[in-house]
Amino acid sequence: MTATNETQPATMPVKGGVVAYLQVDGAMKAAEFYQRAFGAELAIAHPVDDKGRTMHVHLYVNGSSVMLSDSYPEYGHPYEKAQGFSLLLPVEDIDSWWTRAVEAGCEVVMPVEVMFWGDRYGQLRDPFGVLWAMNAPNR
Repeated sequence: MTATNETQPATMPVKGGVVAYLQVDGAMKAAEFYQRAFGAELAIAHPVDDKGRTMHVHLYVNGSSVMLSDSYPEYGHPYEKAQGFSLLLPVEDIDSWWTRAVEAGCEVVMPVEVMFWGDRYGQLRDPFGVLWAMNAPNR
């Protein structure tokens, strides 16, 4: 993965009505992981600084934009553990999405089951502490 401002346009189209912008410890490593686990496509990434951090990574995941950055405590943005939210992946083939994510290294938090609303649903936690939920029609 080698996307920089030199190889990509300055901006890429943002997909989705609301875009998750995650602060993680290791944004470029997370981007690489999300490519393996969730089939993410790298839209653009700012180069890393001398501390190995990047201020902006833009991914496309399942047709929507997800953005990442490292923490910058010297600018008032210290690292904080991900909590109090989950990212929902509405998919058609939950089994293939689930298997790929688990094989890439996601931890099963709630196994996929048929839920009271009738869909199949489960939750995973990625190595960066982000909770991902998957939901698919029960067919």
